[in-house]
Amino acid sequence: MKQGLQLKMGQQLAMTPQLQQAIKLLQLSTLDLQQEIQNALEENPLLEQDDDSGLEQIKKEQDSSQIDTAEALTKQEFSDDLPVENNWDDAYSPPPTTSISSGRNIFDGEDRIYQGESSTTLQDHLIWQMQLTPFSDTDLLIATSIIDSIDESGYLTSTCESILESLQKEVDDLELDEILAVLKRIQHFDPVGVAARGAKECLQIQLRNLSEDTPWRSEALMVIGNYMHLLANRDYRTLARKTKLKETQLAQIMRLIQSLEPRPGNKIESSQAQYIVPDVYVKKIAGQWCVSLNQECNPNLFINQRYANLCKGKLSKTDNQFIKGHLQEAKWFIKSLESRNETLLKVSNCIVQQQQDFFEFGSEAMKPMVLNDVAYEVEMHESTISRVTTQKFMHTPHGIYELKFFFSSHVATESGGECSSTAIRALIKKLVANEPNNKPLSDNKMTKTLESQGIKVARRTVAKYRESLGIPPSNQRKQLI
Repeated sequence: MKQGLQLKMGQQLAMTPQLQQAIKLLQLSTLDLQQEIQNALEENPLLEQDDDSGLEQIKKEQDSSQIDTAEALTKQEFSDDLPVENNWDDAYSPPPTTSISSGRNIFDGEDRIYQGESSTTLQDHLIWQMQLTPFSDTDLLIATSIIDSIDESGYLTSTCESILESLQKEVDDLELDEILAVLKRIQHFDPVGVAARGAKECLQIQLRNLSEDTPWRSEALMVIGNYMHLLANRDYRTLARKTKLKETQLAQIMRLIQSLEPRPGNKIESSQAQYIVPDVYVKKIAGQWCVSLNQECNPNLFINQRYANLCKGKLSKTDNQFIKGHLQEAKWFIKSLESRNETLLKVSNCIVQQQQDFFEFGSEAMKPMVLNDVAYEVEMHESTISRVTTQKFMHTPHGIYELKFFFSSHVATESGGECSSTAIRALIKKLVANEPNNKPLSDNKMTKTLESQGIKVARRTVAKYRESLGIPPSNQRKQLI
């Protein structure tokens, strides 16, 4: 085979470092972007941030006001003829103490309310009560093992037999009755019903903890003890027949049972709230929906000209390359941020223009829209639209939504048009909210109701949308009260 040279022409996309950085910044969320900007400011001495913008300016104004107040107090002249004998209670009123500001744990024995820091866990709360309870050394070891086996909902995840087996190596002649005795004491800790081995036992403990003269207490214990499966399935007809109770009596019993807490750990476990910072704001100004960027998420970055001008001076080759390299990186970073903001604003404007009815009337007026529709309007690739709408949030008069929320598939209508799947979910949610408690709508009835409104949708599609909304089926939604 004879070897030779050939010349070919072609086009190829080169992923330059600038393009890679622009794509990386484009797909970052607001919090990740703030961290990326902070890292760039720490690593690049030529890149600086305007501290007089956004929250920094507010903080500076607060600090300056506090300094002015302090100076005014130090310069204030006090008269010498003030009375010497004063009542301290009249001159000083202590500020109200709260568990949030002090960070101390407060337990009110009457109301049985526990307040403390947001980081307090259920185990910490139970251990605190265990230390206040007179336990022997053996019982203290058993109680610690039981508390360690309680999950976030307040249920015991290990059997008493397994706890006994794990402690037999440390305690001699330990019996199962001792484990059960300590478990019974812990189950009456606050919140009552903690360390239960199931929902049935948890509700029974809470009912027995009520006073004996509580109306319908004995009947509720009977229903939970013998007909828990019917109660879970909301089969009230069979439950009324087997218990020989009237519907009004059963409604009173259900009202008492619903006042209980099937997950006692929820009273203590407080998951930290995750705050969403919107990237764009949508407001109606002079009859037009306008989109603006959140300026607090876009700090004003600039290049330190003092360091940049050092390139013109007499520096060593190494120093000159160092400054030029960081100068170029700073310019690329600022340009990538500007490109990200322009793309985000352009895509958000397109979404608002396409979904005018949503901003006017709500989710029921949502139009079907896919990524390709926006990509065609803004003349960008579909993958770029996917990146810019991921983990980006829009503040609207109806709430804060991720940009992905505005994209949905379509369902055909009788008139030949299209209806968004988001609008159908909103209609299903509205139908369920307005249904009678004692006779909820089935999936088949909701399908017929949507058909009467001109929306053709199969029953299985309604069931799928209902499940995606977290709405249980009709037999589980039935209520007597």
